[in-house]
Amino acid sequence: MSHMANTAMKLGAVAAASALFLTGCTAASNDTSAADFDTAMSTPTTVTMWAWVPGIEAQVALFEAAYPEITVKLENVGQGGDHYTKVRTALEAGTGAPDVIQLEFQYVPSFVLTESLLDLSAYGANDVADQFTPWTWSQVSSGDAVYAIPQDAGPMGNLYREDILAAAGITEAPATWEEYATAAEAVKSSTGSYISNLAPNDPGAFIGLLWGAGAAPFAYDGAETVTVAVNNDAGKELVAYWQDLIDRDLVAVDPDFTDGWYQGLANGTYAGWLTAAWGPAFLQGTAGDTAGLWRAAAMPQWDADNPSAGNWGGSTLSVLQSSENPIVAAELAKFINTDPESTLKLATEQFLFPVRTDILSAPEFADQESEFYGGQRVNEVFAKISATVDTKFQWLPFQDFVASSFIDTLGKSISEKGDLSAGLDAWQDAIVTYATEQGFTVQ
Repeated sequence: MSHMANTAMKLGAVAAASALFLTGCTAASNDTSAADFDTAMSTPTTVTMWAWVPGIEAQVALFEAAYPEITVKLENVGQGGDHYTKVRTALEAGTGAPDVIQLEFQYVPSFVLTESLLDLSAYGANDVADQFTPWTWSQVSSGDAVYAIPQDAGPMGNLYREDILAAAGITEAPATWEEYATAAEAVKSSTGSYISNLAPNDPGAFIGLLWGAGAAPFAYDGAETVTVAVNNDAGKELVAYWQDLIDRDLVAVDPDFTDGWYQGLANGTYAGWLTAAWGPAFLQGTAGDTAGLWRAAAMPQWDADNPSAGNWGGSTLSVLQSSENPIVAAELAKFINTDPESTLKLATEQFLFPVRTDILSAPEFADQESEFYGGQRVNEVFAKISATVDTKFQWLPFQDFVASSFIDTLGKSISEKGDLSAGLDAWQDAIVTYATEQGFTVQ
């Protein structure tokens, strides 16, 4: 889960929660015998988990109630770079590392590269694979190997001001990018608002747009070969589209998650926000005075007959190879993300967008009507979007550099309203150079 998703949980309005009667996870696997599992879970043991989700103490309490002999030492050592730096420092030192760690999807490959993650397939992970949306499972597995259990996600959609679009004569959310560009022109000429903002400081959002466009900018074989193709044909088409909107002053290019950006959402500077599934809860806390004016829709499509969405954000729980209690640690990671009560709380109390198919379709989640969105069932909208996320998207094992280099290349071009195609090429060159210097074979 990104820092944006974390903020969304803090700001989101409280949703009603109720019990679901769903099938829980399988305790033992073919590799871990039932006897070994029972012994491990009935022996007094303490395991440590590093995670940043606010309120995850509730899930830990459920686990400890199910396994009274197990104590979980829960620690929040930071978020984003601070979290990963401390994990890597502990691993390098050979001491002080936790048993279970929270990992965002894009950072799983970097820990696979250093052989830091336990393959959870030996601990029953594949037994729960069919509980998750296929695209999230593909993010944590390679063949039969499983390196994490999905926890939440951020399929991307379109939040828009119905009143502003109506003032421009637009009665429905644009279904295609061509319609979106037409709507952008109408909105700007009729109301003075921008239809949305393309943030120059947010690689996650832009990569989500690449993902939804089917650009396939990255690939990693799990060893020494990477594919870098941010400036392939699909990537070029994407930046050409946004170049046109920027050149015609139809979209803003403001840094997001700044005071000015918050004000833009609240005062109508932006008539929409292309965002992730954690965005609806976030927006309620950011622009409370606009309650009832917003609506949710799928992202505009390049091919309306074959809808495709990208993802922005989301996280997992992984077990480190160094854990001295792998059975207990693996069960903790599985339990939190498969137990019915635990996962329902994550979705309806902590506002993490669910990755379990049962919860995505459950009335208790999907049928919630939001007053902020005019009574719309926003969860249902994003649940349908989640089913269209491309399952083949991959990350590089140095995604932190990919993100930082975006700011200095394409992000700079966006901010300066310059040549986005040249900025995309510069981003490509920076990633390729870095990968080569790190000893990777680049395709």
